[in-house]
Amino acid sequence: MKHTQLNITGMSCDHCVAGIQQAPSQITAIESADVTVGQADVRFDESACKTADLVKAVETAGFAVAGFKTLSD
Repeated sequence: MKHTQLNITGMSCDHCVAGIQQAPSQITAIESADVTVGQADVRFDESACKTADLVKAVETAGFAVAGFKTLSD
């Protein structure tokens, strides 16, 4: 599993958080996604999903990813 933190711009409320929580759930390789205003910590199977797929899902939900970093568990 890979653990990545996405920094997300354009979020300001719980409604935004809900929108982001639904976006990565469309990707079956996601193990977990902890979303707060401004960021998402996502654990996913990197053999089935790439960070670029997560970024695309966030952008499709109407937000932008300002950056990301890989975290250790």
